[in-house]
Amino acid sequence: MAAVVLVHGLYHRPEHFAVVAERLRAAETEVVVPELHRGSLPADTAAVQSAVDALPEPPIVLGHSYGGSVITGVRGAGHLVYLAAFVPDVGESAAGLGGASPQLQDAITPGPVGSTSLHPGRAAATLYGDCPDPLATWAVGLLRAQAPGCGRGVPERHSWKRTPSTYVVCARDRAIDPDLQRQMASRCTDVREWQTGHSPFVGQPDLVVELLRELLAADTSRGREAGAATTR
Repeated sequence: MAAVVLVHGLYHRPEHFAVVAERLRAAETEVVVPELHRGSLPADTAAVQSAVDALPEPPIVLGHSYGGSVITGVRGAGHLVYLAAFVPDVGESAAGLGGASPQLQDAITPGPVGSTSLHPGRAAATLYGDCPDPLATWAVGLLRAQAPGCGRGVPERHSWKRTPSTYVVCARDRAIDPDLQRQMASRCTDVREWQTGHSPFVGQPDLVVELLRELLAADTSRGREAGAATTR
């Protein structure tokens, strides 16, 4: 069975991908959405690596925002998708690449023991500004506090150097500068650009589903061609 691993970003939860996961599963695609918030980039990467290792075939692995740093360190993916995400090279971190926009930084509020949260009103405008108000309110309600330091984590591996990859630039993003996204996208095999805000899996999930189905179909076709070649 074809498989997809969806990796959320800072402050987010697997539930933010609920609609995308449901629609993919309806088409008989296995979908895994690991919970991050493990306290550090290495711990988050290990959680996603476990999910990838548990699958019988190399999956498509999508990382959103900080999730790009996570999937960069994962081995065994068949295809990487960076959705408005960071693509670190050797020695780089999400923060070092440019990090959060000034608007997102203004939404961050300090919490206990160095943790941070997002101001609900500012988060809605920054992360879900292109979503209807009820949908944005739902998404903000799912956000959780974030442990310190994850955005400064440096991946130990750089899988995009060996694995086919697609970068999706979100041209109306208020959380990560679209120009920064375009710079990072140059490191990937393929680049798409959508006229969306930072979180299209909430506001326009069909775009995400269609892209993943396209990539799954292409992977299946390549697999069949490779199988046919070995039998000749």
